[in-house]
Amino acid sequence: MDKRTTLLALLVTGALAITTGCSVEKPSDDAGRARACGAGKDFLIGMSQANNAEPYRQVMNNDVQTAAKSVPGFRVVVSDAAQDNSKQVADVENFLTQKINLLIISPNEAKPLTAVVKKAYDQGVPVIVLDRKVEGEAYTAFIGGDNVAIGKAAGEFYATTLLPDGGKVIEIAGLPGSTPAAERAQGFRDGIAANPKIQIVASQPGDWLREKGQSVADALIKAHPDVSAIYAHNDPMAEGAYLAAKSAGKAQRIKFTGIDALPVPSGGIKAVEQGRLAATFQYATGGREAVELARKILVDCAEDVPRTTTLGTMRITRENAAEAYAKLGGL
Repeated sequence: MDKRTTLLALLVTGALAITTGCSVEKPSDDAGRARACGAGKDFLIGMSQANNAEPYRQVMNNDVQTAAKSVPGFRVVVSDAAQDNSKQVADVENFLTQKINLLIISPNEAKPLTAVVKKAYDQGVPVIVLDRKVEGEAYTAFIGGDNVAIGKAAGEFYATTLLPDGGKVIEIAGLPGSTPAAERAQGFRDGIAANPKIQIVASQPGDWLREKGQSVADALIKAHPDVSAIYAHNDPMAEGAYLAAKSAGKAQRIKFTGIDALPVPSGGIKAVEQGRLAATFQYATGGREAVELARKILVDCAEDVPRTTTLGTMRITRENAAEAYAKLGGL
């Protein structure tokens, strides 16, 4: 087993059960159908968030709340699991006692949240899974980006543009057990395969957090002083890696890329525009799309809704950062 395969195996262990775990009982035909729907009604929507401390999730919450304000009768209550699976399970259980009309959930990890999502769905609560997946089929719809494709786009950028002559790369991954972390890792390896001179010398999780990304990068830069670039699974970890390199006096030599491209002053697009990151790749929150789907289910009483909605992406470099910021509704 070569080094790339070994690193990937370590990263995906927590998420492997998504596709290879024990079988999951298929839901009944009546599961997940809104108990009451129609125009002129009031609806309570529970939004179960994985971790409000992440800037991406703050923007997602804002997108959901803003979109909900345009739908008469919609009220959204947001819970924060603070990256704790048990807390998120309890949050969903609490929503069920409140008799929510629909659940939007962005799971902290796939496997630990599967059972409670199925419980909600089996009780007749429509469930929109947003950004991160759960196991099985017990949900109404999934909305999110194609993380394998995003990771592959990043890898191809490295192979052809960022490191065309090859080089050593450090990967700072997302939270183990989350589907985006596994998929962004796999996609990146698919992308860099076109350039055998690129070598991933280390891969460690930064759990999506800037502070942890910085501490991980600090240790890995010391262990691999000749590293050429750092591929981070989101922009905050990429920014943390930049700070670590800056402290080591290597910020001008090492190149950094992230994922998210939030159109906010503290987001990845501005980091690219200001020269800290070489590139970022858009990962839309799906918040507006989730509310629109909720409207179709609860107000229009639609039963035939898209099972999967895949959100688009774009590569953002310094050349198109200002344009992308405006296009994505930069604040």
